[in-house]
Amino acid sequence: MAVVTVRNLSEETHRALKLRAAQHGRSTEAEIREILKEAVRPKLRLKIGSELATLKNRFVGLDFASTRDQKPAEPAVFE
Repeated sequence: MAVVTVRNLSEETHRALKLRAAQHGRSTEAEIREILKEAVRPKLRLKIGSELATLKNRFVGLDFASTRDQKPAEPAVFE
């Protein structure tokens, strides 16, 4: 786990964090972790797997089956 030190935090901000933590029934440290997590990983973020599943469901009934060319790939030539 990483450790982060925040310096020069105003007393007003620290008091507000402690109050907010108490309102949520958490320690100040746990509250800060939650705030940071929500800032960088919002609940409404785009989840690529979910988006791909939604896209697939839009095209239900279409046949995307294709056969793979079984011949070996030719090596690239750089001249």
